[in-house]
Amino acid sequence: MGVVEAIDPVPSQCPSPVPGGYRLPSSSSYSPLQGRPGAELDLGAADGGVREGGGTAAERRTPLVDLFCETCSRPWLIGWWDQFKRMLNRELSHLSEMSRSGNQVSEYISTTFLDKQNEVDIPSPTLREREKPMCHISGVKKITHSSSLSNSTLPRFGVKTEHEEALARELDDLNKWGLNIFRVAEFSNNRPLSCIMFAIFQERDLLKTFRIPVDTFVTYVMTLEDHYHANVAYHNSLHAADVTQSTHVLLSTPALDAVFTDLEILAALFAAAIHDVDHPGVSNQFLINTNSELALMYNDESVLENHHLAVGFKLLHEENCDIFQNLTKRQRQSLRKLVIDMVLATDMSKHMSLLADLKTMVETKKVTSSGVLMLDHYTDRIQVLRNMVHCADLSNPTKPLHVYRQWTERIMEEFFRQGDKERERGMEISPMCDKHTASVEKSQVGFIDYIVHPLWETWGDLVHPDAQEILDTLEDNRDWYQSTIPQSPSPPPVGQDKELNKCIDKFQFALTLEESSQNKPGHEGNNTTPNHVAEDCSDMDKDDENEDKEDLMSEEKNEDIIEEEDEVAMEEEEGEEERFSPKLRRTSFVAIGSDKTNTFSPLYFKLCALFKIEVLSCH
Repeated sequence: MGVVEAIDPVPSQCPSPVPGGYRLPSSSSYSPLQGRPGAELDLGAADGGVREGGGTAAERRTPLVDLFCETCSRPWLIGWWDQFKRMLNRELSHLSEMSRSGNQVSEYISTTFLDKQNEVDIPSPTLREREKPMCHISGVKKITHSSSLSNSTLPRFGVKTEHEEALARELDDLNKWGLNIFRVAEFSNNRPLSCIMFAIFQERDLLKTFRIPVDTFVTYVMTLEDHYHANVAYHNSLHAADVTQSTHVLLSTPALDAVFTDLEILAALFAAAIHDVDHPGVSNQFLINTNSELALMYNDESVLENHHLAVGFKLLHEENCDIFQNLTKRQRQSLRKLVIDMVLATDMSKHMSLLADLKTMVETKKVTSSGVLMLDHYTDRIQVLRNMVHCADLSNPTKPLHVYRQWTERIMEEFFRQGDKERERGMEISPMCDKHTASVEKSQVGFIDYIVHPLWETWGDLVHPDAQEILDTLEDNRDWYQSTIPQSPSPPPVGQDKELNKCIDKFQFALTLEESSQNKPGHEGNNTTPNHVAEDCSDMDKDDENEDKEDLMSEEKNEDIIEEEDEVAMEEEEGEEERFSPKLRRTSFVAIGSDKTNTFSPLYFKLCALFKIEVLSCH
């Protein structure tokens, strides 16, 4: 997985030390994570800590990336991404060693976001499954909605409700981040997706722009919403409505003003609306492991995402549902391509690839004098749109805490239901799906530290400073979940038990000698042992009382040495705890190009050390 596509390796004078790749010159100011002037890219091992840096905010924000060889003018392949993945894998390995719940969090992140699949025995299909046809799209139901709607009979927000005024008050926040979609569902007669889609299309005047008949639009969105399963805890029409509204807000960010065409905006909103339709409430890996029809149909590749697309487009063929009927053939083809790209990008196993591409775009971005991004090519615009929908799909931790907590309860309920199904089938229970062992608090902290924060921070760099409030909310929510984790002593690191036992044995011996010395003349009446360990040694041979003072002094010296060893061991344990505790390692510092204060996960500090990146105002 590369950040920049490799080019034809024709021999040249390019001074690249990386076989098959290219490097930045030593004079380059490129910084793979921060864009910090003077931070050199180092593909070797980290040999330094984080240093204080200077420079103006404008200089720090300027992407000083020289992507071309000074000798042959050919592009250079940036090789830091493999280092990033290896660093993340090491972090997750350390996390998994800390505790059982930490291991679950690590496995969940690895299997869900790093495109790693568990090796399992896939059962053979039953006779009934073999007889099922494979040529039709499952999940599409025949649902009839009224086709007699007109502008005169159409409800104000596209849905019939007895709480129109209350719904209107909630939709006042339609263009704001953090709209309470649960309240919208409550006041829209449990039609949040239909209501949100209608309000957004009216707000953006898309019905008029693309000549979409209003009755056709309402019929389609209600049919689409009916194909989301109400009995699925998380991946239902509430989630679809939330992602659609979040995408709508991100499309309106000042840094992207007038960047996208109306057709691209239409495609992004449509993609967000259909991106989880007919979701069964289980993961891709579950469908693969159970030899499901969908997994067989889509060859185990982005199974659910392909199915969501198929259902979403198939519904356009239902009666009075073709909302794109007045688009030209070329427009329909372009829209279909855009939507497919965006929905397939919601496959969480593609997360790291998306993040790499977004990071590269941040380092090479061009902006106008007014601060608007310059995205002249289709490849650049679709890349931003893919990441935009992906960010909206992972936006729960960036919402107000009372909303975020509701989403957390729902996703964990869905996970636990899958775990129950796996338990009933005698399958290995997927990470974070065992209701008896999963730690909800640790899962959210790990989810934010390793997945959500790196993604949203990179998005924030792309549209700087438009996403600063979102990042602040994310940090606050992370700190809240961290504070709710039950405090318990960390287990000793593997491999140190024997050393610890040796120290205990020596310590027992030293205490025995001390007790013996206290029983000598001058210490009568004082038989209290200083430690319970000494009590266990009180039956030792009484010949120890005849030890001479010289031996006693020698043993007291040994005791001092052992105490020092104990102190060192304790310091090492504290160091291990600090190393693996995200809260302890999250050092506060001023974000580049911003006067707000951010905190970073331990992964960022290790990456900063790896690439010799200077972090500003570190304390």
